[in-house]
Amino acid sequence: MYLHLGNNVAIPTEDIIGIFDLDNVTTSKHTKKFLRSAEDEGMVVAVGDDLPRSLVLCCPKGSWQQVYISPLSPAALVGRIEKDPFSSIHPSALSEGGKD
Repeated sequence: MYLHLGNNVAIPTEDIIGIFDLDNVTTSKHTKKFLRSAEDEGMVVAVGDDLPRSLVLCCPKGSWQQVYISPLSPAALVGRIEKDPFSSIHPSALSEGGKD
């Protein structure tokens, strides 16, 4: 299955490591450092120009990790995955950045 992140960008669900709320995760200095490093390495993909609401961390097989910044809320993205009975994503990856 593929997850639509907005702006005609879709990713395979089996590549998803986690979906995080940007408001929660960007307060940590470690996350800021990680995002800065990922951006310097060209691993960050901004999905559109709207206000970013979620960070989707992926690791495609045989490739480097990718960080997608989506204008859709983590709840909307998780809801799309949960609606699919064939989703291969593990429930622990759907934590929404520590809100559980």
